[in-house]
Amino acid sequence: MTQQLLMIEDDTRLATMVGEYLRQSGYGFTHAVDGGKGLEALQSCKPDLVILDLMLPDMDGLEVCRRIKGLGGDAGRTAVLMLTAKGDPMDRIVGLEIGADDYLPKPFEPRELLARIRAVLRRGGEAPSTGGSQQAMRFGSLEIDRDARTVSVSGKVCELTSYQFDLLVALAERAGRVLSRDQIMEAVRGRELEAFDRSIDVHMGRIRSAIELDAKDPKRILTVRGVGYVFAKQQD
Repeated sequence: MTQQLLMIEDDTRLATMVGEYLRQSGYGFTHAVDGGKGLEALQSCKPDLVILDLMLPDMDGLEVCRRIKGLGGDAGRTAVLMLTAKGDPMDRIVGLEIGADDYLPKPFEPRELLARIRAVLRRGGEAPSTGGSQQAMRFGSLEIDRDARTVSVSGKVCELTSYQFDLLVALAERAGRVLSRDQIMEAVRGRELEAFDRSIDVHMGRIRSAIELDAKDPKRILTVRGVGYVFAKQQD
């Protein structure tokens, strides 16, 4: 079944070029020129991923992302790849904080966009590598179900993006080991960490907000200053 992409972008020339390239790469493609039309298209075309520009004529792209992630059911779990202004790290940090799965600075090469799309979609739909089902991981009241790709604390489901789920699994599978940011990124087969890129820390903050009783005093994911993070073996 053809995977569907929705691009919310007011630059029609760019959207036309990108659309042609992505269709040739085997994807279905829908274009919306502003946030309002994009949210309407989200309901009708049910995309697997949204390519979302931050600078839109009717509303901020961050607001569009918030509204997408606030939707119920499958629509709210739609992957979002944000297009950000080059050299403005704050936009991408905020975007990741509100649930975007990845970002790409403008201007960009279509081939890089395609690679990012494939990586995000692969993370979201990746089947278990083993032949049978994988046993859920439990750490006190925290349960991580790798087959269902769900996380819960005391039976309450935690909302994480696909990428954040993979980060949590990578840490949990190596509980007790201190991992550098580069080791974590390598473990989830994501893009290489850019110099001074805080995105990994932003994702960790989001995961802590979801699974910790107090994100400011974490007990599950601990920071090792100057090194990285460690997932605690012993938990509540």
